[in-house]
Amino acid sequence: MAVQVPALALGSLHANLDAIIARHGEPPWVEPLVMTDDIQAFVICHPPGQPNDTHYHQHDEWWVVLKGEIDWWLEGRDEPIRARAGDVVFCPKDTWHHIEPTGAESTIRLGIKEPSEFHRYDRPGCRSKPWRLQPGETPATAAPQQE
Repeated sequence: MAVQVPALALGSLHANLDAIIARHGEPPWVEPLVMTDDIQAFVICHPPGQPNDTHYHQHDEWWVVLKGEIDWWLEGRDEPIRARAGDVVFCPKDTWHHIEPTGAESTIRLGIKEPSEFHRYDRPGCRSKPWRLQPGETPATAAPQQE
């Protein structure tokens, strides 16, 4: 397992997004930004059309969209939140969420969460593998995950 070294730490209290992007090649990639006992933040880059898995956390999580367009499907909502650069999205604890980058450019978001959290899949609606919605589907109506 690779050791994650955050871009910001004691002695380094400033980071530049352009410099973070320049350190990486083509997406997908993730860079830890802040990792303390109290909070974690990650810069996350996905290419257009590359969704994530569907999971939940036992703590709140939120994101700031820095670049691109992302649809956030949250449990209990019939339509996605269509977030764009400059938007903030909040997901309450115990709510599954599914993220799909849309548009023609890579997306970059800042994800902020409690440090002991991880992706949880033990509830209906969760899927441990990344998957893409088909036209007209919602996470609630999509076909079950194939193993």
